[in-house]
Amino acid sequence: MSSAWILAAVLGLPLFAGASLALVGARRFAPDLNAAFSLLTLAAALWLAQRTLTQGASFAFGHAFHVDSFNAFLVALTALVGWTTALFSKPYMRVERERGRMSANRTRLYHAMYQLFVFAMLLALLTNNMGVLWVAMEAATLAAVLLVAVYRTAASLDAAWKYFILCGVGIAQALFGTILLYLAASRVLGGDDALLLTSLNAAKASLDPAIVSLAFVFLLIGYGTKVGLVPMHNWLPDAHAEGPTPISAVLSGLLLNVALYAVLRCKVLADGALQNGLPGHLLAGFGLVSVLLATFSLFRQTDAKRLFSFSSIEHMGMMTFAFGLGGPVATFAGLLHMSAHALIKSAIFFSVGHAAQKTGTQAIVGIRGLVRTSPVVGWGMVLGTLAILGMPPFGVFASEFLILTTALQTLPWTVPLLMLALVVAFAVIFRRMQGMAFGESTARRLEYRPALLPVFIHLGIGLMLGLYIPSWLAAWYRAAGAVLAG
Repeated sequence: MSSAWILAAVLGLPLFAGASLALVGARRFAPDLNAAFSLLTLAAALWLAQRTLTQGASFAFGHAFHVDSFNAFLVALTALVGWTTALFSKPYMRVERERGRMSANRTRLYHAMYQLFVFAMLLALLTNNMGVLWVAMEAATLAAVLLVAVYRTAASLDAAWKYFILCGVGIAQALFGTILLYLAASRVLGGDDALLLTSLNAAKASLDPAIVSLAFVFLLIGYGTKVGLVPMHNWLPDAHAEGPTPISAVLSGLLLNVALYAVLRCKVLADGALQNGLPGHLLAGFGLVSVLLATFSLFRQTDAKRLFSFSSIEHMGMMTFAFGLGGPVATFAGLLHMSAHALIKSAIFFSVGHAAQKTGTQAIVGIRGLVRTSPVVGWGMVLGTLAILGMPPFGVFASEFLILTTALQTLPWTVPLLMLALVVAFAVIFRRMQGMAFGESTARRLEYRPALLPVFIHLGIGLMLGLYIPSWLAAWYRAAGAVLAG
């Protein structure tokens, strides 16, 4: 089967699922239908990834879509976490509805927007057009705003408006950067191909450096807002804390990666046009500042989901710093960190979500004794926390080790700062986790058996990434790194 048909399945399934769940999303079988559609999307994404690995990059529907090792890797990761999150949300959202936080209309909105959110992220990854990439990122923002606000509480509405306004300003900057990029490319390529990523990549050495440098600054600020880079990060903790936990998981595990993907595609073009290393320096600078500020913000957090959302800012900063360093080892480490963080952080949010339902609060002081009252949830949180803090033998340890050793060779003055940030993050989060897992119990029985399989699927893969990376996966990372090297 041609890649066009497989790609049509990858994009068509969540789009059709969103339309279907808009009609039946309030029925009792809707969570199962949501998970079933997500599983079909995962199957199509894995098929597309396998075809790309064996047959190489390809176009679909003319030059409208382009699949290479980099975006095929992220499509597979997005579909995997999308499916496991749909599994997690089945009992989670049923509990929310039983407790009156979700009405029939809100449940329908949640299921429909969840699938449209996944569709928008997959479209952003697969499109070959910078204009369509911008539209897809804006669509993902709008879908996420509705999902964050789905509880209709004052706090969730405030978080949704903050998300909408800050990311709206950011996406406007990205639009201006896209227009500037079109201006530079239209002088070389003409109007028809001036926004196609493959055409831009082929002609990047001929683009006007002055215009491209300005365009990249706007694109970095614009899409960097959605990555959660400091100082454009203020929307992220509120959106994670006030929306449903499944949405916290996909925001942290998926949307941040998709936004970073957009930044990296722009960096490849800017590197080719400027030839002066400026894009890498900007990424390394934004990444380092994000790691430091997010780490020292952990001290003030009293909400469990806000605590781990600041951890997400720290890890996105670490990835951005790695890609800013450049080179095959740092790029490999950045891709490994993208994988490990997406899986482990979503697993942590799954555990925190169940813990919050059991105790009736997200406050750190209110979640106590999980290991005693619900061992699987408690140990899932303990292992996930240790994994995300970079304890061996999990994948985050391997990726952070590679990032630090590479930085020691290229930017040695940054290593003490990064080490300080990692030590502080470990001390703060580990101390908070101890009380939640091993303190005096405050938990109660849930109305439904929690979905814990996704937690241990993610933690199992995260462990594998630290112990052994299969040869085919290592080859995939290297091929994706070659794409990013231009």
